[in-house]
Amino acid sequence: MQHFETVLALLVGVTFLALVARRLDVPTPALFVAGGLAVALIPGLPVVEFDPQLVFLVFIPPLLYRASLSASYRDVRANLRPILSLGVGHVLFVTGVVAWVAHGVVPGLPWASAFALGAAVSPPDVAAATAFMRRLPVPRRLVTILEGESMVNDAAAIVAYRMAVAAAVTGVFSVMQAGARFLVVGTGGIVVGLAVGWLLGAIRRHLHDPEVENTISLLSGYAAYIPAERLGVSGILAVVATGLYLGRVGPRIVAPDTRVQNAGMWDVVVFILEGLIFILTGLGLRPILEGLSGTTALQLTRGAALVSLAVIAARFVWVYAAGYSRCLVLPRLRPREPLPGWKFMTVVGWAGLRGGDSLILAAAIPIVTAAGAPFPGRDAIVAITYGVIIVTLVGQGFALAPLLRWLGVRETGEEERREETEARLRTAEVALARLEELSKEPWVHSYALSDTRDHYRHRARRLQSRADGTVDGVVEAKSAAHRRLTRELLAVERRELLRLRDSGAINDAVMRRVQRDLDLEELLLEDQDH
Repeated sequence: MQHFETVLALLVGVTFLALVARRLDVPTPALFVAGGLAVALIPGLPVVEFDPQLVFLVFIPPLLYRASLSASYRDVRANLRPILSLGVGHVLFVTGVVAWVAHGVVPGLPWASAFALGAAVSPPDVAAATAFMRRLPVPRRLVTILEGESMVNDAAAIVAYRMAVAAAVTGVFSVMQAGARFLVVGTGGIVVGLAVGWLLGAIRRHLHDPEVENTISLLSGYAAYIPAERLGVSGILAVVATGLYLGRVGPRIVAPDTRVQNAGMWDVVVFILEGLIFILTGLGLRPILEGLSGTTALQLTRGAALVSLAVIAARFVWVYAAGYSRCLVLPRLRPREPLPGWKFMTVVGWAGLRGGDSLILAAAIPIVTAAGAPFPGRDAIVAITYGVIIVTLVGQGFALAPLLRWLGVRETGEEERREETEARLRTAEVALARLEELSKEPWVHSYALSDTRDHYRHRARRLQSRADGTVDGVVEAKSAAHRRLTRELLAVERRELLRLRDSGAINDAVMRRVQRDLDLEELLLEDQDH
C-alpha cells in the first residue's frame, strides 16, 4: 500500500510540474530536472528502492518503440548518412572520450565503470531539444536528423552500455569478442524485431477493436524486447525494427478510430514515463547525496563539470569533423546530397541535450557484481549523470533558441506546407473521380451526389489556388465564414445537449455519444484552418 501511495504521489508531482512549466512557459524537461533535484534535496521524503533491471524494462521498450513508430521512413532514408554518423559514430566517440576523462578525474573509478558512464551520457535526448525549440521555425532537415539520431543512438548507446556493465559485473572483457558479439547480437535483434513486427501486423490486419488494438500497440515494444533478450540477441534493436516496420505498414491496416485513440494514448504514456524517471532518479539520488562527505562531494562536482565539458566538446568535434569530411568527399560521391553549412553544424552540435534516456541507463546499473560486491562507482555514475543532464538541459537548453535566432538558422515551413497542400489536393481529386464513377450507381441519391460534389469541388478549388500560389480571396472568405458559422452552431448544440442531460431528457451515455460526434466535427474544422 505504501508503494502504491508513493507512485500516486509521484504522478501528482509530475502533473504539477507540467502545469507549472506551461504556466511559466518553460520547457517541461527543465522543470522535471528541477523537480528531481528538489526531491533529492528535500529532507524527510521516503527512500525508494527499485530494481535497476526493472527500471530498464519498464521505461526503455515503450519509449524507444514510440520513437521508432513515429519516424519518417522517407526523411530518415534521405538523411541516413548524418543520422548514422551521429547515432553510432558520435555515440561511440563520446563514450570513449567520457570514459577517458572520468577514469582520470573520478578517484577509484575502473575502466569498465567509466565506459558505462560514457555510454549512459552519450545519447542526446531529442525530446528535450525540441521542447526548447518549440514555436521556432526550425528547418525540417534539422529536426529529421535529430529525431533519427535519437532513435539510432539509443540502440547504439544501450548496446555499448550493456557491454561495459557486463565487463564491470564479470570482470572480463575482450575487444574482439565484444565486436563479434555486437554484430551477431545486433543482426539477430533486427531479425527478431522484423519477425515480431510482421506477426503483429498480421494480427492487427484482422482486428477492428480500438481498445484491444491500442493495448497491443502499448505492449508491442515489450513483445519485441523480451523474446529477443530470451534468445540472447539485442532487444533494443528488435524494438527499433518492430517500430519502423509497423510505422510503415500501420497506415494500411489500422482503422481511423483506432489511430485517433492511439495518438492520445501514446502522448499520455510518454509524458508519464519521461516525468517519472526524473522524480524516481531524484529519490534514488537522495541516499547518495546524504552519504557524501565534503571531499567526496567536491570530487563528484568536479567530475560532473569535467564530464559535462567533455560531452559538449566531443559532440562539437565529431559534428564538425564528420561534416567537413563530407564536404570534401560527398561532392564527388553523392552530388545530390545537401552539404552542411557551419551554422547548421553548430546548431546540431549545440542541440546535444541529455535527458531521460541517460537517467534510465544510469538508474539501471546493477547494485552488485556477479561476485556479490558493490558495483564499482555506481553512486558516482548516477550523480555525475544527473549533473551532466543539469548542465546540458539547463545550460545549453535555454541558450538554444537564442543561438538559432542569432545564427539565422530558420525555415519558413513552406516546403512542408506545399507537400501537405499537394497531398490534400490529390486526395480531393481522387475522391471527385471516384464520385463520378459512383454517380451511375442506382443507390446514389441525386441530392447526396450534388451536395457531396459541391463540397469536394470547393475543397479542390481552394487547395488548387493555394498550390498555385494565387489564393482566391472569395473562396478563402467563404471557407472562413463556413468554419466560423459551424463553430457557432456547434457551441449551440453543445449547450442544448448539456441542457437535455441536466433536465433528465437524455442519459449520460447518449450525451457522450453525441458529444463525441460534435468534438470530431470541430477537430476537422481545426485541420481546415491550416
